Amino acid sequence: MIALTCLCGQVRTELGKRPDFIHACNCTLCSKSGAHWGYFHPSEVCVEGDTKGYCRSDKEAPSAEIHFCEQCGSTTHFTLTADAVAKFGNVMMGVNMLLADERDLAGVEVRFPDGRAWPGAGEFTYVREARFIGEG
Repeated sequence: MIALTCLCGQVRTELGKRPDFIHACNCTLCSKSGAHWGYFHPSEVCVEGDTKGYCRSDKEAPSAEIHFCEQCGSTTHFTLTADAVAKFGNVMMGVNMLLADERDLAGVEVRFPDGRAWPGAGEFTYVREARFIGEG
């Protein structure tokens, strides 16, 4: 199990497993929210504490609602919006892996997708080679 907390400790997240990989995306949403995402099925994540949600207003139908601690402002996780759940099902949520102890993530691959250039469908291209946490 991996335990994560926001800066003030008000929001606590527990994961039953490590992420398969982490995305350190350069899109405006990810870079401005200060998050590196690990992806999980909602049943694998337990979030305790009060968060506030935000959906970006520059997209007609945003797929993700970012959650952050009401006290310290740390980005904690994202959930799919109602539109995305209706389209795909409640199959994924993201957890900000920057809130984890790096020792708990040793050996996990960090990928660097070029979200700013991504057209919204299909595969990502990457801005640099992936790295593994704890190596070099």
